Amino acid sequence: MWNYPDDAPERLAPLALAYIGDAVFELYIRTGLVKQGGKINALHSQAVRLVKGSAMAAYYQQLEPHLQPEEMEIMRRGRNAKSRHPRSAGVQEYHMSTGFEALVGYLFLKKQEDRLVQLLNIALEKPEH
Repeated sequence: MWNYPDDAPERLAPLALAYIGDAVFELYIRTGLVKQGGKINALHSQAVRLVKGSAMAAYYQQLEPHLQPEEMEIMRRGRNAKSRHPRSAGVQEYHMSTGFEALVGYLFLKKQEDRLVQLLNIALEKPEH
């Protein structure tokens, strides 16, 4: 059904994993919001809030204690990837969001859907203060 890259996900460049992860995460969020119902404009506003860089940087931090060593390494590689960051985001925030996206892309390409959903649910939990 899917045409996955021929390379093993762990051999792909971290920014390639993040590119895939960004799309997968956006689809996950939008699908969840549509299931909740509501007007499309309101759903779009919620989606933007949930997928912006600062939110993904928070997901990165939320996930760290729950990751297996292999997953932590992928997230670290994504965080440390050399890239330009947008002016609208701080450097550290942008790098953490790239690490989060790389992990999402990696798990998607590894076809580890159960683990991906488990981690996304953890990431989206409200942190306790």
